[in-house]
Amino acid sequence: ESECRMLKQLLASCLAVALLTCPAVADVVELSTGQKLEGEILKETEQTLFLDIGVDILKIPVTSVKNRTRAGAGTQPAVAVKKDAVYSTAKLPQRSVKELVVEYGSGVVLVQTPGGLGSGFIINDRGYCVTNYHVVERETKIAITVFQPGQDGRFIKRRIDDVKIVALNPYFDLALLEIPKQYDLQVRPVFLAADNSHNEGDSVFAIGNPLGLERSVSQGIVSTKHRNFEGVVYIQTTAQINPGNSGGPLFNSRGEVIGVTNMKMTSGEGLGFAIPITYVKHFLDNLEAFAFDKNNTNSGYRYLDAPRRLNSAKPSAEKPASPQKDAATETTTAGSK
Repeated sequence: ESECRMLKQLLASCLAVALLTCPAVADVVELSTGQKLEGEILKETEQTLFLDIGVDILKIPVTSVKNRTRAGAGTQPAVAVKKDAVYSTAKLPQRSVKELVVEYGSGVVLVQTPGGLGSGFIINDRGYCVTNYHVVERETKIAITVFQPGQDGRFIKRRIDDVKIVALNPYFDLALLEIPKQYDLQVRPVFLAADNSHNEGDSVFAIGNPLGLERSVSQGIVSTKHRNFEGVVYIQTTAQINPGNSGGPLFNSRGEVIGVTNMKMTSGEGLGFAIPITYVKHFLDNLEAFAFDKNNTNSGYRYLDAPRRLNSAKPSAEKPASPQKDAATETTTAGSK
């Protein structure tokens, strides 16, 4: 009888420990060194995860976290896909910039036209690519260079011609392109942020091609997310934005796109601007309103012939200059055109 009583007490103790150390809904944190920890995340900051493992609360540096999932949920992030599959949103775990560049950097592309170059990013497996309107303004011959990871860790460049214009929105400086189907190429789309939850001081980074320097990464913070130029709200960031960055993504610390870089302040440094993701989603959700027709362009601008000179018998063959897309007299678009 005494042995039976001791056995029951032992089983009760084991059950209590199991209930203490195994929460009903657990998070699995995989460290960059390979170890995995299971527990409940009590709090999360940009620098630290506070993980309750039952017997203690661990402070884990975010830079040491490789992946984070729900127990039994696999390693895939929670992804919401639009019914027409134009773009996807996701709630991703925080990771280091180095890890995120490796993971999502191949979704950033180089956009080239006869007039210059810019950047862009792929948003679905159909090859849809977002960039700035001013990068492709008045151009129809467009090429895109993609960067695919090779076996040695280096990226392999591949130029794709005959890129199609899908939609244009000059007011918000946005354009949607379509890369022709490449049967021997697997594109890597990026995820858009699910909401507008970034705040001043949050870490961000940009990937683009400033001055043709391919795949350059710059890091900074959100200076403000409410900068107003001519009735349009922009994200102001200290991440360096230069000519050639136009159309590239501005990522948060989770690897989600929160904006599209498009201009900088010419009279200072660390004054870059990006189009908020809310405007980008509105553009993508209403593509039929901005659809491009090469036979009858409905881009919002009409280009008229230059007036004839009074002392000239022949019409001038010189075309008028393109209107400026600058959001203010002291700003300049970040395209290299």
